[in-house]
Amino acid sequence: MNSVPITPSGEGPGNTGSPSFRPLYQQIKALITQSLQSGEWKPGELMPSEVELAARFKVSQGTVRKAIDELAAENLVVRRQGKGTFVATHHEERAHFRFLKLMPDEGVPHHPENRILEVRRIRAPAEVARLLELKSGDAVVYIKRLMSFDGAPTILEELWLPGQVFKGLTAERLVEYKGPMYGLFESEFGTRMIRATEKIRAIGADEAAAQLLNVAEGTPLLVADRVSFTYGDRPVELRRGLYLTAQHHYQNELS
Repeated sequence: MNSVPITPSGEGPGNTGSPSFRPLYQQIKALITQSLQSGEWKPGELMPSEVELAARFKVSQGTVRKAIDELAAENLVVRRQGKGTFVATHHEERAHFRFLKLMPDEGVPHHPENRILEVRRIRAPAEVARLLELKSGDAVVYIKRLMSFDGAPTILEELWLPGQVFKGLTAERLVEYKGPMYGLFESEFGTRMIRATEKIRAIGADEAAAQLLNVAEGTPLLVADRVSFTYGDRPVELRRGLYLTAQHHYQNELS
């Protein structure tokens, strides 16, 4: 825990010109993040109180609160009124739609039915290796799945995961797991998706996609290329989703 030095002098005016200056609450945030990354507090677990953390790091409770505020804003922790602060988990209902942005034009958002089409270990193509910061030819787990809403095929996805991290991930394991895929990654492979970057564009469905989505070839689709990151900004998933938007739309919140 003490590998990152805390410099309380940062609270004073003297160090603000230093390139390495970081406010004290950000140093505390970094230390808490280290504990989350090391697994000291598991996803879904209650964390120590602000008073306990303040005593641990020898700082004020207000400094800890400000660090927790930022971690909560980044969805790393969750505050529950009267209960305390918990490590965020992908098993929570509220987390399911953080990464699934396709919403119905009518009705309430709900979970799609998943059909696993393919799971295999392959050598990483050059572009996949680059985006996942692997060496070209390193092993990756390739997953292809079709997601349907109320029986209507709507999303066709391809995923590439680092083979070293996701050893033992099979089609059988994905099929038998009843929770969200990110919940499986979190609980069984120790990998929690923290944030993602996406690029979105429009394309026409090719023959293979049209057949699986049950639409005519050339039907407009949204394609989203996403790279998801875990702690330390380490990329651990590349995902390409083809979205049929006849009855859905892509929704994002800007703040």
